[in-house]
Amino acid sequence: MRRLRRIKILATLGPASSDSAMIRRLFEAGADIFRINMSHTPHDKMRELVATIRNVESSYGRPIGILIDLQGPKLRVGAFEGGAVQLQNGQSFTLDNDQTPGDANRVYLPHPEILAALRPGHTLLLDDGKVKLITEETSPTHALTRIVVGGRMSDRKGVSLPDTDLPVSAMTPKDRADLDAALNTGIDWVALSFVQRADDVLDAKKIIRGRASVMAKIEKPQAIDRLADIIEAADALMVARGDLGVEMPLERVPGLQKQMTRMARRAGKPVVVATQMLESMIQAPVPTRAEVSDVATAVYEGADAIMLSAESAAGKYPVEAVSTMNKIGEEVERDQVYRSVISAQRPEPEATAGDAIADAARQIAQTLDLPVIICWTSSGSTAIRVARERPSTPVVAITPNLATGRKLSVVWGVHCVVAEDARDQDDMVNRAGSIAFRDGFVRSGQRVLIVAGVPLGTPGTTNMVRIAYVGPSGDANM
Repeated sequence: MRRLRRIKILATLGPASSDSAMIRRLFEAGADIFRINMSHTPHDKMRELVATIRNVESSYGRPIGILIDLQGPKLRVGAFEGGAVQLQNGQSFTLDNDQTPGDANRVYLPHPEILAALRPGHTLLLDDGKVKLITEETSPTHALTRIVVGGRMSDRKGVSLPDTDLPVSAMTPKDRADLDAALNTGIDWVALSFVQRADDVLDAKKIIRGRASVMAKIEKPQAIDRLADIIEAADALMVARGDLGVEMPLERVPGLQKQMTRMARRAGKPVVVATQMLESMIQAPVPTRAEVSDVATAVYEGADAIMLSAESAAGKYPVEAVSTMNKIGEEVERDQVYRSVISAQRPEPEATAGDAIADAARQIAQTLDLPVIICWTSSGSTAIRVARERPSTPVVAITPNLATGRKLSVVWGVHCVVAEDARDQDDMVNRAGSIAFRDGFVRSGQRVLIVAGVPLGTPGTTNMVRIAYVGPSGDANM
C-alpha cells in the first residue's frame, strides 16, 4: 500500500462510510487516516468504527490513524413563538436570560457567559453569519443589539462572536465524556474545537496524559492572535476554514491558511487543511474546477494533510472523493513548479542536533541522488523532523511502536513500517535496507541513507546518519 504522493488524506466517516467494506475501499483509494466526528457519533457507534478500522489495519499490515473530533462548545439562541421570526435591518433586538419563547424583538440566550463578556460594539453572527447584530448596550441579564443584516431566524440557531473573548473552556462536559470513551478505545489523535488560547490545548493534554496527540482546530479569530503559543502547545494544527470563514471576512481566510501552514511547518508540527475542499462531490461524481484548484493549492503550500468532511461521511460518492484527492496530490507533486515552491518555503533548521541531522540528511540524499531516507524512530520525532525538510527523496519510518506508526499517518511524506526494534547498529542497518527493498523503495546495488538516534530506542536523540549499500537479498551494509 505504498502511496505515490507525499501529502496525506484524512477522510471523515459517517452514514455513507461506516461499514468494513466501504472503509477498506476508502483506504485503498488513498485515505491515510480516518476522522470520527463526535458531534454526530454516539459512543457505541464510535467504538464500532474504531474496531472496524483496526480490523482493516491488521488485514493490510499498514498503520492507520484514527482522529476523533470533539464537538466543542455550541452556542445557540433559544426558541421563538411559532418556531421562527423575520428580523428587519435597522431594528433593535434583545438577547436576554428570559426563557420564554422569543419574537421579532427578543430571544432567550442560554449562555450567561456571553452576556457577561459582550461589550458595546461587539458583533454577533447568527445562523452561520446569515444574520448580523451589533451590540449597543450590555448587562449581566441582557444585550441590546441593532440588526445590521436581517433575515429569517428560527429556533436554536448558532451564535458566533468574532469580537468577544469568552472565558470558557474549549471542552464541554459532553467533550470530556466523548474523550474518555475514545481514549479507552485507543485512538491516536484528538481534534480540539474552538481553541481560543494555548491553555485550551494544555488543559486537554492534562486529561489525555500522553494517550493521544492533540490537534488544535483554528476556527476563532481569538486563536489567530495567539497562533504561535497555540502551535507550541499543540502536536498538530487544523485550518478549519468553515467556522473561520464565518467569524472573519472570507477574503482573509486564504492568506491565513498560508500563514498557518508555514508557521506549523517551521515549528515542525503537522498541519491539516480542512472544510469544503470537494464540497460539490457530496452530490456530484466530479468536483468543480475551483475545488480542484483549492485542493492543489494546499498541496503546493506543503500542508501535511488535506481533509474530506461530508464528502466522505454523508456524500453519494465517498470513494470517488478520496480517489479525486489522491489524483490531485499525485499530479501536483509531479509538477516541476511544486518542488521549487516547496524548496523556497523551507525554513532554516533550528539550533538542535535533531534539526541539523534532518537538514543534513536531506542534503546528502539529494546530492548523492539516493532513493530513500530511512528513519528509525521510537516516538516519531526523527521522522517528523525529516518530513519538516520536505525532501524530494521518499521517507520510510521504521518504529517498534504501533501507536507511533498510527500517529505518523498524518505526517507529510512518511511511509511508516512497524517492526521489531533493532538489536544493535548492524541490525539496524541490515533491516533498514531489507524493509526498504521489500516495500519497493530501493533496488539491489543502490545506497540508502539511515537516520537514527543512539542509544537506540531513546526518544528525542536523533544524532546519527549512515549510508549503506543494499545487497541482492535486500540486506544493507556499510
